[in-house]
Amino acid sequence: MTEFVFYLLIFAVVILFFVFWYYVPFLLWISAKVSGVSISLIQLFLMRIRKVPPGVIARAMIEAHKAGLSTLTRDELEAHYLAGGHVERVVHALVSASKANIDLTFQMATAIDLAGRDVFQAVQMSVNPKVIDTPPVTAVAKDGIQLIAKARVTVRASIKQLVGGAGEETVLARVGEGIVSSIGSSENHKSVLENPDSISKLVLRKGLDAGTAFEILSIDIADIDIGKNIGAALQMDQAQADKNIAQAKAEERRAMAVATEQEMKAKAQEARAKVIEAEAEVPKAMAEAFRNGNLGIMDYYRMKNIEADTSMRDAIAKPSGAPSKPIKD
Repeated sequence: MTEFVFYLLIFAVVILFFVFWYYVPFLLWISAKVSGVSISLIQLFLMRIRKVPPGVIARAMIEAHKAGLSTLTRDELEAHYLAGGHVERVVHALVSASKANIDLTFQMATAIDLAGRDVFQAVQMSVNPKVIDTPPVTAVAKDGIQLIAKARVTVRASIKQLVGGAGEETVLARVGEGIVSSIGSSENHKSVLENPDSISKLVLRKGLDAGTAFEILSIDIADIDIGKNIGAALQMDQAQADKNIAQAKAEERRAMAVATEQEMKAKAQEARAKVIEAEAEVPKAMAEAFRNGNLGIMDYYRMKNIEADTSMRDAIAKPSGAPSKPIKD
């Protein structure tokens, strides 16, 4: 039983020792003191209580002190960490900006960091400009020839516009729009191929970096390829469309003519039916005339002779080979 209590006490002492060293980082305090940073063990202990890593804050203060940034305080670094910021990245950016003579305050750096941008990368881009390659931009000159251009945009980060400024996508979109406008205003594609720098000059004059987080230093046309003859293709499409319209109108006229012909045939058949109906009434009328005594036998024969004479005259008047109408008795 005594041995068990002894080992239990040893285990409790070990646990307390590790807990003490975790909440009271003595070595970290010595490192800060050696580096000339004023920070107490109580402050380091309270950082653990506030769930702020003392190592991050202490190393940031040591780096700032060695770089001559004496204005940074422990409370400001802790507040930025608790706000969800990257303390080490902000301190790196401040040190780099100080060495490069860039006007960057702690408030501006933390605002850029909390906005979701990499403030340290932005400072590096201010010192070393970045080259952005645009995707192929397709445009058509006034002569209808399609040109495919690629450009390289050299940009430098604008520290003051990183908060609220547009990103690389906006810059690329504006540059592409400027290239399309420049090529579209050219009289022919040959002038663009001969002077590609005219595109970059025109695009630069438009101030495409306004409202963005970058400053455009130069726009260089890397490559221009000739694409399709859009003008000729459009003319061919227009001609085909005109042809289809003309064919449709001709078909409409033909259909109307066929309908008119059918209507005339129907009217002619109707007229012939009426004539046949009228001719069918003639024998009835003659029979009625015979019964009433209005028509005699001699009158009937004279009428037949006139019909035969008329048929003969028609047969003589017809050209040879035409079928003759039979003479009725």
